[in-house]
Parts: sequence; structure tokens; C-alpha cells
Amino acid sequence: MVDRPMTGERDLLVTTAQLFGIVFLLVGILGFIPGITSDAPGDFSGEGSEAELLGIFQVSILRNIVHLLFGIVGLALARTAEGAKAFLVGGGVIYLLLWIVGLIGGLEWLPTNSADHWLHFVLGVVLLGAGLLLGRDTRGRTAAV
Repeated sequence: MVDRPMTGERDLLVTTAQLFGIVFLLVGILGFIPGITSDAPGDFSGEGSEAELLGIFQVSILRNIVHLLFGIVGLALARTAEGAKAFLVGGGVIYLLLWIVGLIGGLEWLPTNSADHWLHFVLGVVLLGAGLLLGRDTRGRTAAV
């Protein structure tokens, strides 16, 4: 039998995953809106894109689509505690990997400004931490996904 988090912890885990899903959806949508972005993202992959969300974070059509898909996946997985934990932990790992790859310049379509790099780091730590901390069972062990 798999130990599961108590109802309050499970609700907080699911709610946290839902909130991140909603935020990623909003970021994906806002990235397409002129005025919220400094320039409409005309470049698909973002290699030459000068569009910046809120004048800070580099965006492109591809990045906006990825944010939209990430938000949809988050909301779909957040229907269960196990799915919510998988989204948060998996998303944290993905964002930490993006941070590392971005720092070493491994992929040209990743953002090149430091605000994006540090946002990926912070998102990675927060998502991973939320998934691991909120996904624990009542005895402090990590619940199975």
C-alpha cells in the first residue's frame, strides 16, 4: 500500500500545481500580446527575436507555445495528487536543466539574457521544492508518484 499525503497536504499540492499551470498558460498568452511584449514575437524559434515579455524576458512563438503546452499539461496532471507531484518535480528538473543548458549556451533557441537564466533557476528550485515538500506523506517520507 502506498502512503498518501493527508487531505490538506494533497489539496495544497494540487492547488500549487494548478496555480503554476495557470501562470504558464497566462505567460504563453501574454507573450503574444503587443504592448505586454516589447515587440511582437515574429521569429519562430527566438534566435533573433527582440520581443521581451514585460520588457525583461525574451519570448518567441516557440517559447510561447511551450509555455501554453506546459500550462495545459500542468492543469491536466493537477487533477490528482500524484499527477500534481509529477508535474512539479518534473517541471523543476526541466527548468534546472534549461538553466544549465542556457548557461553553457547549448541550444540557440534558449534565452540569452541573464533575467531568463535566473528565472529558469528560480522556477526549477521552486517547482522541485514544492513537489518534494508538498508531495511528502504524513511521516515525512516522499510519497510514491
